[in-house]
Amino acid sequence: MAFQAVCVAGAVITVFGLLGHQILNYLHVSVPALMIAGGLLLLLIALDLLTGKTDEPKQTKDVNVALVPLGMPLLAGPGAIVSVILAVQKADSAATQVSVWTAILAIHVVLWVVMRYSLLIIRVIKDGGVVLVTRLAGMMLSAIAVQQIINGVTQVIQAA
Repeated sequence: MAFQAVCVAGAVITVFGLLGHQILNYLHVSVPALMIAGGLLLLLIALDLLTGKTDEPKQTKDVNVALVPLGMPLLAGPGAIVSVILAVQKADSAATQVSVWTAILAIHVVLWVVMRYSLLIIRVIKDGGVVLVTRLAGMMLSAIAVQQIINGVTQVIQAA
């Protein structure tokens, strides 16, 4: 499941990295609007992490949880999509493009390693460590979400 989730996330991120602006233009969605929407969704996830309301995805015979919700939208959600679109857009030289795509690949390798060995990691850090990491991740994710909303609103105001 870890490999499937990372492959789905990688495919989504690659498509938006290559065709993101064309897709957004076709849908008549601006990058700031996607930033604000992504920030709001990230904030909801962060609040769940902070309050401990994390529902485990349930495997059903119709839906593979590695594809939805793990691969998309948790790993490749609006925040990641906006970040990739902006990083690819700002990469103006071949060397910068290579570094952006290398970073994307490295992130997906790290995601796979952490997901693949998550049971071992949980055994090492115990339940208290899981709660601590969850709360810290929720706090950091909420800060990232708020910053993404601020950046989106700022871009909307500057464009007006």
